[in-house]
Amino acid sequence: MSLDKILAISGKPGLYEIVTQTRTGAVVQSLIDKKRITVGAHSNISILSEIAIYTLAEEVPLRDVLKKVMDKENGQPTSISHKDGKDSLEEYFFDVLPDYDEDRVYASDIKKVIQWYNLLQKNNLLEALETEEDTSTSSVTTEEEE
Repeated sequence: MSLDKILAISGKPGLYEIVTQTRTGAVVQSLIDKKRITVGAHSNISILSEIAIYTLAEEVPLRDVLKKVMDKENGQPTSISHKDGKDSLEEYFFDVLPDYDEDRVYASDIKKVIQWYNLLQKNNLLEALETEEDTSTSSVTTEEEE
């Protein structure tokens, strides 16, 4: 499954997987407790594949940041909790993404990234990062060959 099917819903904890779309929104399933809920079009929904993290030079897609966390942790849960203090969260994130923009990336954003990574890892969805990487690389290669 790709990050195109994983959502963050404002005001609701954790991440959600799209089960099906309806006329007025979507039915989603929580990655935390597997409960299904219906979300309407009025809900503030963010698709993980469209989220990026600010750096000093550019915006880095969340997929790439999660891949860097996965490489740092060798595919295991993070060595830090999303409930840790601001200083330790920032220090950890600096190891993952050294040039992140400290003025625009808040501790709450770092908490979300760590929490999301751990949820994806727990639900065996990190291989989607590898698959998407391979797909985007191969599509670039085919365009260059033409």
